[in-house]
Amino acid sequence: MNAGAPLDMRPGGAPHTGHRLVRVALRAAAALLATAVLAGVFMLYLQPEFLRALADQVWACF
Repeated sequence: MNAGAPLDMRPGGAPHTGHRLVRVALRAAAALLATAVLAGVFMLYLQPEFLRALADQVWACF
């Protein structure tokens, strides 16, 4: 074992990419979730009945 080798290096010298893949997968999943939520909110705003009900609920607070 080489005492000067970093711990995340494989014996062949290639860097360990597992953490990078997990980070990329989590970032992609977060982007997909955010896109789905934004698309859902956009679809709700296209319905006039929803907008009216939302306005009535907000107005009822006052």
